[in-house]
Amino acid sequence: MPPVEPAALVTLVTTDYSGITRGRSIAAEAFAKATPANVGWVPANQSLTPFDVIAAESPWGSEGDLRLLADPEARYAAHLPGAATALDMVMSDIVEFDGTPWAACPRSQLKAVLAELTSQTGLTLAGAFEHEFQVMDAPLRPAPAFSLQALRRADPFGPVIVAALAAAGLRPETFIPEYGRDQFEVTVSPATGAAIADEAVALREIVREAAGLAGYRVSFAPKTDPSGVGNGVHIHLSLLDAAGRNVLYDGDRPHTLSEIGAAFAAGIIRHLPALVAITAPSVSSYLRLKPHNWSSSYTWFGDQDREASLRICRTPALGGKDPSRGFNLEFRAADAAACPHLALAMIVRAGLQGVRERLPAPVVFAGDPEGLPPDERARLGLRRLPESLEAALAALTDDPIASSFFSRAGLATYLGMKRQEIALVADLDAAAMCRRYAGVY
Repeated sequence: MPPVEPAALVTLVTTDYSGITRGRSIAAEAFAKATPANVGWVPANQSLTPFDVIAAESPWGSEGDLRLLADPEARYAAHLPGAATALDMVMSDIVEFDGTPWAACPRSQLKAVLAELTSQTGLTLAGAFEHEFQVMDAPLRPAPAFSLQALRRADPFGPVIVAALAAAGLRPETFIPEYGRDQFEVTVSPATGAAIADEAVALREIVREAAGLAGYRVSFAPKTDPSGVGNGVHIHLSLLDAAGRNVLYDGDRPHTLSEIGAAFAAGIIRHLPALVAITAPSVSSYLRLKPHNWSSSYTWFGDQDREASLRICRTPALGGKDPSRGFNLEFRAADAAACPHLALAMIVRAGLQGVRERLPAPVVFAGDPEGLPPDERARLGLRRLPESLEAALAALTDDPIASSFFSRAGLATYLGMKRQEIALVADLDAAAMCRRYAGVY
């Protein structure tokens, strides 16, 4: 009798409110025949904390059934060296039995706001997520930050990741040994629409796959050690018109930021204290969001300043390149504990609100907010971001516009899950808490 060969599986995945990618697998042959492919799902799954405890404060209970509906245009597959089978995942929407979007589906929330953006402005979102992560407990020899030594000591880890990303349909740009110990950064070229967040999910899972095959354990957690360098996620955003032109750029305006770009930025800055409850959503996130940490700590709009929470990113005109093409806004107050679809949806909703209200450009600040008197910070619109997850959740519930970006059931689900998460780590000291998050993300 011939040996049994491993079946080719396709996994229908959703990245939930806790930022964990979960799903169910079916045979690739069955996936190819299904029209459309879908599998069962449970409402209470959205109330799972990162530590796999269902929140006691949940609107769902044990009742109800849903479906994960695969999006065949969002399938990412790569067979990495040494793997017995291919990593094959397809992004899916959580839907009711009649196919309508479920009230707490992050990907549906993102698709809805992107549709609003286009219908109300005629514009399309372009962008990419830039990820930092650390190799944990690995036998990597010490090497200087950003050095060729640091890159080569892990060879062929980086080349495998770059090749796998390309095989899955992403367009890798850089693989960088970063500032922190055993820390790396990987970037991809911009995508448009929901694919921006889809690719962020695919990238994280491909990196984890490559690490496991290399005998490494990696973590995207915002802090793996209270005294160490944090891992951020930087979300780059542009707005394109129907002809594909980047409408954020206007060479005749201050900082070359267009009027609509300024209003979009102003909406994000105004709602930033509430947004970090979504974009920096772990207890450990607030060990990273501190002044003088090359992170984010204020409602700070900057021009090429890496302490700003939202900054203008210019692109070089070397070789006669059009400086408008890569011009973008970079949202820096985020990490990989966030669901990419939910984080992007909330950022775009805040920006779109600014466009709707025609908000004036926020002050572009350069300097040190900590060195300013409180009245001067207030004049410049520099508010300290929440310093804990509890404070961030309070900022979200206190902001009627930002909290309305959720459905009623979605907000109750998110708040309940996060409050349970806070309780689960409440008795841990900072080091133990970081270790626990590092083991999940």
